Amino acid sequence: MSEEQQIIQVEQEEGCPDLEGKYLTFRLGQEIYGLEILKVREIIGLMDVTEVPRTPSYVRGVINLRGKIIPVVDLRSKFGMEEVEDTELTCIVVVDVPYDSETIVMGTLVDTVSEVLDIDGKSIEPPPAFGDSVETSYIVGIAKRKNDVTILLNIDEVMRTSGIAQLMEGDASESQETEAVAA
Repeated sequence: MSEEQQIIQVEQEEGCPDLEGKYLTFRLGQEIYGLEILKVREIIGLMDVTEVPRTPSYVRGVINLRGKIIPVVDLRSKFGMEEVEDTELTCIVVVDVPYDSETIVMGTLVDTVSEVLDIDGKSIEPPPAFGDSVETSYIVGIAKRKNDVTILLNIDEVMRTSGIAQLMEGDASESQETEAVAA
C-alpha cells in the first residue's frame, strides 16, 4: 500500500472531526445539502422577489424582510441545475455571510428544508477530488448517513463567488446618494 493510499485510509477511518456539528439540511432536486446551523439566521416562506437588472441569472432578486433589503440567490440555478417551478415547499434560508469586516444577510432559495441534523465528524469525508476542471471549494465535506449522502456547503464560499456582496455595496451607495439628493 502506497503512502498516499495509507493517508486516504486513515482519513476515511477518522472522518473530519472538526466538521462535526449541527447542520440545516435541505433539498435541491433529489440531492440533500447541509449548511452549518450557526450560519442560518432564519427560514422564511417564499415571498415576492423583486428582480434586479444586470445581475447574474442565479440572482433571483431582492426581498424586503422587515424593512431590510436582502439579496436572494437561487441555489438551484447557481449550481447549474434544471430550473423548476416554485412550490409551496420552496423557501428562503436567510444566512449570515462575512464580507470584508462586516457580516451581510443574504437569502438562499431552496426547494425544501428537511431537518436539522447532528452530524458526527466520523461520518464526514473531505470533498472528492475531481481534478482541476471542477471547483469544489464551496464543499466542506460529504456526510454519509444510512444510504444517502449530504453535501455540506461552505455558504461563505458559495456566496462569495456569487458577487452579491458587491451588488449590496452598490445598492447601499446609491441609497446614500439618493438620500443626499433628497435632503
